[in-house]
Amino acid sequence: MTKLRVKKVEDSDDRSLPVFAEIDAWMERIRARAFDIFSSRDSDEGCALEDWLAAEKDLCWSAAELAEHNEDFLLKVALAGFDANEITVTASPWEIIVKAAHTSTKETREKEPKIHWSEFRSSDAYRCVQLPQQIAVDAVTAEFDKGLLTITAPKDEAGAQVEKRIQISTAA
Repeated sequence: MTKLRVKKVEDSDDRSLPVFAEIDAWMERIRARAFDIFSSRDSDEGCALEDWLAAEKDLCWSAAELAEHNEDFLLKVALAGFDANEITVTASPWEIIVKAAHTSTKETREKEPKIHWSEFRSSDAYRCVQLPQQIAVDAVTAEFDKGLLTITAPKDEAGAQVEKRIQISTAA
């Protein structure tokens, strides 16, 4: 089992780390893909969540599970094929972002193979998990073992009574 370093962002409004811009770009790609899935259907409304989840799966999301215990949240993310040094975990009071990116070195071969089919979508994986309660960012830990990333995020009891405000933007 390998312990991973967690980047900790104490202020929810601090979006200065590059991973926040990266996840925003992925979210825009997912939104566009979800719209494409919706558009391909003949007037079948009410499937927005299914379209979004299908788009996430198509593009970059790894399988994950968020469990809530009395004292903490336990997030598990499947990252088979990645090494611990290729995984970045970022925690802020209301979310956890996981980024796994291969540091690939292209092998030199005389002739590249002809790919007949592939289920590999991307060499990178992202997961952004919004939490239902504020967490104690300083105490977040992450471990990686046999392709499974396990993140323990203790609840911030001081922030338990604080409501999370979500800004809603309107279309222009």
